[in-house]
Amino acid sequence: MYRASNFIPDPNQELLDAKALRSLAPMFPAPMGVNVNQSSTPPLVCVTPVGQFPTGFGGGSLPNFGSFTTFSATANGVSYAGTSANGPIDATPISAYKTRSSIISFDGDDEPYSGNQTSASERKARRGRPPKNSSADGSNGVKVKRPKPVYKNFVAGKELAFLPSSSTDPREIVEAVHMTFEALRRRHLQLDETQEASRRADLKAGAIMMASNIRANAGKRVGTVPGVQIGDIFYFRMELCIIGLHAPSMGGIDYMTTKFGNDEDSVAICIVSAGGYENEDDDTDVLVYSGQGGNSRNTEERHDQKLERGNLALERSLHRKNEIRVVRGFKDPFCITGKIYIYDGLYKIHESWKERTKSGINCFKYKLLREPGQPDGAAIWKMTQRWIDNPATRGSVILADLSSGAETVPVCLVNEVNQEKGPGQFTYTNQVKYLRPLSSMKPLQGCGCQSVCLPGDVGCSCGQHNGGDLPYNSSGLLVTRKPIIYECSESCHCSSNCRNRVTQKGVRLHFEVFRTTNRGWGLRCWDPIRAGAFICEYVGEIIDELKFNLDDSEDDYIFQTVCPGEKTLKWNCGPELIGEESTYVSADEFEPLPIKISAKNIGNVSRFMNHSCSPNVFWQPVQYDHGDDRHPRIMFFALKHIPPMTELTYDYGVAGAESSGLGSRRTKNCMCGSQNCRGQF
Repeated sequence: MYRASNFIPDPNQELLDAKALRSLAPMFPAPMGVNVNQSSTPPLVCVTPVGQFPTGFGGGSLPNFGSFTTFSATANGVSYAGTSANGPIDATPISAYKTRSSIISFDGDDEPYSGNQTSASERKARRGRPPKNSSADGSNGVKVKRPKPVYKNFVAGKELAFLPSSSTDPREIVEAVHMTFEALRRRHLQLDETQEASRRADLKAGAIMMASNIRANAGKRVGTVPGVQIGDIFYFRMELCIIGLHAPSMGGIDYMTTKFGNDEDSVAICIVSAGGYENEDDDTDVLVYSGQGGNSRNTEERHDQKLERGNLALERSLHRKNEIRVVRGFKDPFCITGKIYIYDGLYKIHESWKERTKSGINCFKYKLLREPGQPDGAAIWKMTQRWIDNPATRGSVILADLSSGAETVPVCLVNEVNQEKGPGQFTYTNQVKYLRPLSSMKPLQGCGCQSVCLPGDVGCSCGQHNGGDLPYNSSGLLVTRKPIIYECSESCHCSSNCRNRVTQKGVRLHFEVFRTTNRGWGLRCWDPIRAGAFICEYVGEIIDELKFNLDDSEDDYIFQTVCPGEKTLKWNCGPELIGEESTYVSADEFEPLPIKISAKNIGNVSRFMNHSCSPNVFWQPVQYDHGDDRHPRIMFFALKHIPPMTELTYDYGVAGAESSGLGSRRTKNCMCGSQNCRGQF
């Protein structure tokens, strides 16, 4: 019996064996103002395009994101209907099957959960903790029982600060929805780790967003998805669901019924190739994809695949010659059990056959060829992985290591634009030069934790300095942006394996300083970078405030804590959705710090990061080696998932913003080229 693989749990419930809602007429809710026409054919269909939800889901309403076209094109005799905020889309999803009581994918394409990756040091420390019913006497290892989060629909009747108000840019909508999901997932993982729970934070975050109708591109479509770009990376299947790229939360084949002239047919619209079957993906323009079914992870029962549902849709796509979106999965280099999903663009099926697999079952095979003229997606991933394995294979290299050994990982210098041999003279260093010795500065109070600091430990002074929660989760990702983050210091008793020692361990990425076409030298990375991941520190010389000169030519290399743009300020997305207070700080409420750092004469890779009005990096003050909060270290973190070879940029600040009463930095014309460019910074 086939079991559906797109079940999503209610935020307050364990997984239930709930029967799917069915209807004789294909109907959709209409989030974001999108309506869906009924088909002339009335098959049994699920009333939601992305999965079966428990009662009460979808009751909220969103602010109108503005109209945008979902898809409108005609190719090979196929007519794909466009839609606006008030217009219909002629589509009939057919993925409505019985839900399951366990999260097991029968197509082999779901990601292993990598949420609660407790280190060996933390497991050892937990074994020595008092029982959970111990009184909170303030001793090390005692937890305070937190109230269970109350999930409410906070979107009805008001506009949330983290959502774009009236944007017509699909990319901005997709990014806002995606950032909201990531923020909720990180926060849920933080809460689960505090309670020593092991639940799927990604599914919980997705369920909350679906319950509040916060998603992009609702409804299925053939071809491209507005706001989703080739090369975009994801770490969870639920991310694909909420942005409308791939509806099943675990199933590998997404399909729908659509019109071909006067006929209707079920065709595949998106597939995820993630290694569950014997898929061949060595060639980045060719994919041999295995059909679904035949394998069971619960039992050793195996049977031949059947030409039904997703397999049948793939076969029909071979004859209809419609475009199919392809998402390729690869092993996450920073997580042993994790995967990274890369959107690789549009493919078409050119042939199919049946063959016997190593496990002895008959399996359907489909050969897909990538449509020409598209930007590279998975090809960039494979290229950078080769460079990481053997840096000598990288061409156009001027200098193999710009840091001259100062960094653990070499920093490559590349110019593929002109004949310039490198940036101006400077001394590479990974240490900030302070005006006075660190030993003469106010020390940080250390914690008395043995081995490592544990989430939820009220006896950990470092946790209390950070508002009661350790700022990083078990994967080392920053959970929320704060005025200042306090990491463990030399005066702390915990070991170097403590999760609250992230930025002080230095750079761990393969950076490349490269020549841009119109903005001098820039910075990018060979590795994928996850939202909330530490990137690097802004290194240079601390400037004496009394001697600071705004008109100095070294202004190009001066960092100030000028108020960044809205995208950075809104990084802590959606606490209202889980009953917590909003942490949004407006530009009017933002308070800069007096610290100023010049990287003209000495610095590291951070001096090459250019400005963008739509950045993918943000700065965060961090303390760990002294207690002077006026002059913290400035650390950079990923604002969103960043694919390999994407230029790293941060928002230098809004033109005209005040900085500690000393005026603003010299205003310059912006050349970032983003859709929302402010023109100046």
